[in-house]
Amino acid sequence: MAKYEWRKTERNLYLPRGIELVDVPSMHFITIDGAGNPNGPEFADRIQSLYGVAYTLRMAAKRGEYGAPFEYTVYPLEGVWTTSDGSRGAELNKDALQYRVMIRQPDIIKRADFAAAVEQVQVKKPELAVAQVEWRDYTEGLSVQAIHVGPYDDEVNTFAKMQSFLAVNDLTQISIMDEFWHREVYLSDPRRTDPAKMRTLLRYRVQRQQK
Repeated sequence: MAKYEWRKTERNLYLPRGIELVDVPSMHFITIDGAGNPNGPEFADRIQSLYGVAYTLRMAAKRGEYGAPFEYTVYPLEGVWTTSDGSRGAELNKDALQYRVMIRQPDIIKRADFAAAVEQVQVKKPELAVAQVEWRDYTEGLSVQAIHVGPYDDEVNTFAKMQSFLAVNDLTQISIMDEFWHREVYLSDPRRTDPAKMRTLLRYRVQRQQK
């Protein structure tokens, strides 16, 4: 049984070279919403809840509970972000952040499998906010993305380059998921990576300007 590695098979979606235009297909996600500074304990609790469900699903797939045994690397943590006060860039108020964090699921996993996994994690770890984890199917569509290398607080520099790309290519940024305005895909573990070397995929959902 060959292990499915998203980094190898889906490089166009997660590892662009420079700033690229990409068509993001329909995907399955497990998600949880929250608000406030992501450096606080509430954000950490939500991440732990997501991973609890994600790894329960992964192990069940590996055992063959959803058909033929299927082993895969868990997809990276992602987040879509906005603020309640409109602050952005250098003026960002982290306490006003609103977010939806998520982990993509392979197509072999279905909504019913997710519901069963949530029940299992609730029994094993009742202290987690697993009841707030949801299943969502979502199609991002036409998007512009780039890899940011460095601390999260410096993402404004990469966003500025992406905005220039939009202007040159007659593209307009639109909301990426409900009220959220950009996506971040965390390709590095901040607990183990030098902040200067962290890699984060940044993505805008866009539409072509009418001429």
